[in-house]
Amino acid sequence: MAETGQRKPSKEEQVRLHAIVHGIVQGVNFRYYTRLRAEALGLSGWVANRSDGTVEVVAEGPRSAVETLLDFLQKGPPAARVDYVETYWERPTGEFRGFRIRYEVD
Repeated sequence: MAETGQRKPSKEEQVRLHAIVHGIVQGVNFRYYTRLRAEALGLSGWVANRSDGTVEVVAEGPRSAVETLLDFLQKGPPAARVDYVETYWERPTGEFRGFRIRYEVD
């Protein structure tokens, strides 16, 4: 028997991750691979090198997709060595459209 009612799509919780990645994470295409992974996951936000040698990431989207990105950040691309990731969960703002590499340093 076919369903006559419409099923409501479940809306997954939206979250915001703010992460600082420590280790050998600059000069190893970390930002490039982070952007590729974030775009594939449908996330919005940015990634940037910091003057102290770390990489900063802000990403917003469904919790499961953001957690998948965090798993990637904890390993990094092949040439990187991630020592640890500072992780901050924040309220999403919806301010981003797409995911980009930021070149300006605050």
